[in-house]
Amino acid sequence: MHAPQPIAAPATPAETATPTEPGTGTGTPADPAEAGTGAPAPRADAPEFPIDDPQHRTAHRPHRGALLRLGALFAVLAAAAGSLLLWDPSAVLSAASGPWRVPIALAAYGFGTVAFLPRPALNAGMGVLFGSLWGVPLAIAGSAIGAAVAFALGRSLGREALRPLVRGRVLTEIDRRLAEQGFRSVLLIRLFPGAPFQAGNFACAFSGVRFWPYLAATVLGVVPTTAAYVVAGASAGSPTSPAFLISVGVITAMCVFSAVSLWRARPRRSA
Repeated sequence: MHAPQPIAAPATPAETATPTEPGTGTGTPADPAEAGTGAPAPRADAPEFPIDDPQHRTAHRPHRGALLRLGALFAVLAAAAGSLLLWDPSAVLSAASGPWRVPIALAAYGFGTVAFLPRPALNAGMGVLFGSLWGVPLAIAGSAIGAAVAFALGRSLGREALRPLVRGRVLTEIDRRLAEQGFRSVLLIRLFPGAPFQAGNFACAFSGVRFWPYLAATVLGVVPTTAAYVVAGASAGSPTSPAFLISVGVITAMCVFSAVSLWRARPRRSA
């Protein structure tokens, strides 16, 4: 006859309770990673930096040297634009003659784009001075020179200060596309007649697009608008000629296309 086995005593609540965090009596499982630290577990939706953390307030703030270079960029652009009060580019182009005529014309065109002169006026002036045959390639070369100078100024003086300000979904997406699809993105900007040339130059300089894709897309993208304005300027003395009428028709169509595109892209109010 076997001896009776002892009956196990029922487990008490203290023995079956889940291990609790130190200092709490809630029964919440303790995090092994925090054992011995006493630090509370971070919330999943907590920001990367605490709101009152000085590092969070200064993470996107450009340093003093970058701000000084940005100020120098604004000073250079203001001086270039203000210099137009002291000299007339059209008078300089008209007075140029001999072997220096083409270099002076290219320099004046490139400087004019940096000084925010309208490119349609510069293109028409090249057509008046050199005609359609030489005016178109010279105007394209002048556009390339102006775009290269603006890119160099913006990239060296302004990009470091303005890059930390690129926030938000739209600006971030634009910057990403310019960096990853530089040639294609710049080409679309140049082909759009309503895009200001100077604004496109500095927008690309402040982004991550590389120089050579930017310059190649600029040279290719400005051909249609440049040719239309140069031909219009070259044939302005014969307003009934087919060349002038065609160029004016192309310019009008581009202006209408720009206006419609801007109207369709306007922000619409919700009902």
